Amino acid sequence: MIDVATFGETMAALRAIDPIRLGGALRLSAAGAESTVAIGLARLGHTVRWTGLVGDDETGALVVRTLRAEGVDVSHVRADDRGPTGLMLRERRVGDVARVIYHRSGSAASFLTPADVLPALAPAPRILHVTGITPALGPGPAAAVSAAVEAAASTPGVRVCLDVNHRSRLWDRERAAGALRPLARLLDVVVASDDELDLVAPAAATTERDRVEALLDAGVAEVVVKRGADGADAHTRAGSAHAPARRVGVRDVVGAGDAFVAGYLSGLLDSLDLAGRLDRAVTTGAFAVASEGDWEGLPTRAELALLDSPPGSTLR
Repeated sequence: MIDVATFGETMAALRAIDPIRLGGALRLSAAGAESTVAIGLARLGHTVRWTGLVGDDETGALVVRTLRAEGVDVSHVRADDRGPTGLMLRERRVGDVARVIYHRSGSAASFLTPADVLPALAPAPRILHVTGITPALGPGPAAAVSAAVEAAASTPGVRVCLDVNHRSRLWDRERAAGALRPLARLLDVVVASDDELDLVAPAAATTERDRVEALLDAGVAEVVVKRGADGADAHTRAGSAHAPARRVGVRDVVGAGDAFVAGYLSGLLDSLDLAGRLDRAVTTGAFAVASEGDWEGLPTRAELALLDSPPGSTLR
């Protein structure tokens, strides 16, 4: 059985240390919210399947090769010649502030449909993970998210997780809310930053507390609120928990939210209690913040305790 199935767009990622307009060296890798979650879970020992369309090009081959090398099942990934593999450019603009530039309009992933993702849900996974990024890519991807969530929610034993993950460069808040709010009744886990809850909770709920209560009333089992440097909270009908952020040197904040989700879902799969799930989530998020790249520094299960070592330690 697959522990987690997920799908979306994974792009070729070019990272620059200096402003891109000045030229210089770029480091090539692969990046995507859902694939970062997949890699994070695979490193923690879970079985994960990522599905998507890549271009019939060398950067598409890079995406598939990277995920396969990380132990992610890519058996349902397909190269599509209607568009190229998406491209993300990232520059460190000042201090630890990064700027991201997308070239993903008309990419292969924008042609994703339910027919591409539904076969990847058989046999049924324990968890289906989706994000609010995929429906922003176009009508086909939006239909794929809706169909997959409907199918998973109607399958006994499958839990559905949504990470709101709003990308303002892809769509505005009104369109995002219009696509995500109808999914709430089918979700088991909602993950959102504190400024994203309104995109999935009913419009009538105007405070964070009201939004959490409304989602729980709609049938969501767990509402997880990410607060960056202030940690995270999780709410269920049985109670709530808070976890402070792990204090680490910041090297790269991009991908930290996806690393957080990987840790949370790992704790859910391992049947940890609410506090334990949050602790693992803030730990994996801290690994991402303290490392260069979206997923490159994510821990294996044996490495989860590394952040408990005294600063400057050398493990021999």
